[in-house]
Amino acid sequence: MMNVLKGVYVLAFSVGKDIRVTVGALGSLNFEKGLYAYVGSAQNNLEKRIMRHLQKARRRFWHIDYLLENEFVSAVSVFYKKARRPEECEIARSLSEIGVPVVDFGCSDCGCVSHLFMVKCSDDLRRSVAFLERTLRAQCMRDFGMVYSSDSIQTS
Repeated sequence: MMNVLKGVYVLAFSVGKDIRVTVGALGSLNFEKGLYAYVGSAQNNLEKRIMRHLQKARRRFWHIDYLLENEFVSAVSVFYKKARRPEECEIARSLSEIGVPVVDFGCSDCGCVSHLFMVKCSDDLRRSVAFLERTLRAQCMRDFGMVYSSDSIQTS
């Protein structure tokens, strides 16, 4: 897979239809159909963290776990970068300029508004993913790698 042990990542995933999910202490949240970008970090064993997010069956520990277990949610791409944890929040701030934040999601250990954003630029999922990738490259993750890309993006 990759040789990075520490770093930050952006998990892009699609929500196939409007859903309501109970997310731990955040309670019940609505998620519109579309593309979302979640920013996370792993300062130990980045590969294992990313693989955990790509698997459906898991123990719910982080906010993102509650959402990813939903049958209408599927990973699209994972971008990663060798970086220290503070860069996770810098990337989240950059994504807040192009996405709609899900307030308090994934940021209980920092002062950010959110670490999850709905990327609303197109009704076409492929175009939205391309827009996200261009934005990451231009604004905050110039030297990122892509560790996962789904070949089954549906363009409905």
